[in-house]
Amino acid sequence: MAKVAVFIADGSEEVEAITPVDLLRRAKVDVDVVSIMPSLEITASRDIKIKADKLLDEITFDEYDLLVLPGGVRGTNNLNACEELKKNLVKFNDQGKGIAAICAAPTVFANLGLLKGKTSTCNPGFWEELRKCDANVIEDSKVVVNGNIITSQAMGTSVDFGLALVGYLCGEDAKEELRKNIRFGAL
Repeated sequence: MAKVAVFIADGSEEVEAITPVDLLRRAKVDVDVVSIMPSLEITASRDIKIKADKLLDEITFDEYDLLVLPGGVRGTNNLNACEELKKNLVKFNDQGKGIAAICAAPTVFANLGLLKGKTSTCNPGFWEELRKCDANVIEDSKVVVNGNIITSQAMGTSVDFGLALVGYLCGEDAKEELRKNIRFGAL
């Protein structure tokens, strides 16, 4: 069974953090919500409290198949300041293992050089930041899957993002079945 870590921090965008967790768990994927803060509980971007399953120092990165970063400007800044997370994002990418980010969080990948020459997307307010790092920004796609790297635009694309993660880990049939079961998109 696939295993995923979704990293949260103070300021993470709630919907972008929780929707992928929900959809992955519906697809029977093992998901750990991991706080990079000193506490399991974080205060998300809209002052909603979210309690993680584990703290960063309680996990072994090698156990995971996919690392996921939600956005939110303050949350992204906190994720970007986490050296242990960034070191492992580079390692995962070098190994061809999955990394995914939504909204402002793809800037973490861009700043690490992981999007250089790759198609990707993010929140429109950060397109230029990705371009400065030589990413090929796709403006009209809600989600861009480029090999092991999955990026998405914003809170409103959270379901699309979560479904793309399911497709990446479980295959297109599982993704389509889940999409139908949650009644998302064209029926």
